[in-house]
Amino acid sequence: MAAIALSSTSSSLANTTSLLTRLSFLSSVHHLALTLSPPLRISLNSPANARAIRAVTNSATKNAAAAEKKPPAQPRYSKAARRYFNDTFGEKPQRLAKVLAAAGVASRRSSEELIFQGKVTVNGSVCETPQTKVDPAKDVIYVKGRRLPRKLPAKVYLALNKPKGYICSSGEKEFKSVLCLFDDFLKDWNKNYPGQPKPRLFTVGRLDVATTGLIIVTNDGEFAQRVSHPSSNLTKEYIATVNGEVHKRHLVAINKGTTIDGVHCVPEYVELLPRQPEIPRARLRIVVNEGRNHEVRELVRNAELEIHSLKRIRIGDFKLSPDLGFELS
Repeated sequence: MAAIALSSTSSSLANTTSLLTRLSFLSSVHHLALTLSPPLRISLNSPANARAIRAVTNSATKNAAAAEKKPPAQPRYSKAARRYFNDTFGEKPQRLAKVLAAAGVASRRSSEELIFQGKVTVNGSVCETPQTKVDPAKDVIYVKGRRLPRKLPAKVYLALNKPKGYICSSGEKEFKSVLCLFDDFLKDWNKNYPGQPKPRLFTVGRLDVATTGLIIVTNDGEFAQRVSHPSSNLTKEYIATVNGEVHKRHLVAINKGTTIDGVHCVPEYVELLPRQPEIPRARLRIVVNEGRNHEVRELVRNAELEIHSLKRIRIGDFKLSPDLGFELS
């Protein structure tokens, strides 16, 4: 298993970090130049040189005294201007249930249950309405007696090459959840990202327990909704390894589609991949649009073929990277 972080902080923070790096580099170069410059050779026996040294010393002392008396620099923008900017372009108040979910308290639905049960207070009063608009930076929010951090966790986006035998939820006890693969990552969170609240991770969409390949893990609910919703029109690409020989009639049958939950599903693309000496079984490249539950498996089964293994290698334009242990021959 391997996972890579696609992004975790805002662009403004990245730009600030880059700027600080450049400034530090310039400062070090300037200091290095001063250090390596040849020393000034002055003979103290010369009265003229002695007077020159005293003059330089007196000038430096006067400059230091003037710097101490210099009034502190005024802020670039007034408080009113900064308040206007924050109110206009800053974070807008959000629904209480959404804030709790973003803070990692629980899922959106479980957060609503906590609110209905009267276990959430806002500014000292019990709030039982999940739609209440709040601002974590200004409002004092408690959940079961524990103060909610004013700072919400940064958005985290991870790509995972899901192994076989793991599920994408935590409800079934007979299988391990893919989220347990991030235990070490979250365990070291406070050490690696001090001051940043720990995110509550979940998968974007699902892969069944026998299917391997690309799954995105995040704490951004809006992003997950956009990616997984059919209106996004993001295609998903799979490699199906099948038992037996594949003929033209099989490809035609898959291309015609099948009915799943009353909806006729037709793949975007079907291709028989060239045989590889080290791979004894035939492989099919199948691209689907909506990605309904077990859609690829049903398409192959409808063509009277048996799947040996199934792997997802692409979601939209994002492909499973060789860094995650996959390379299509």
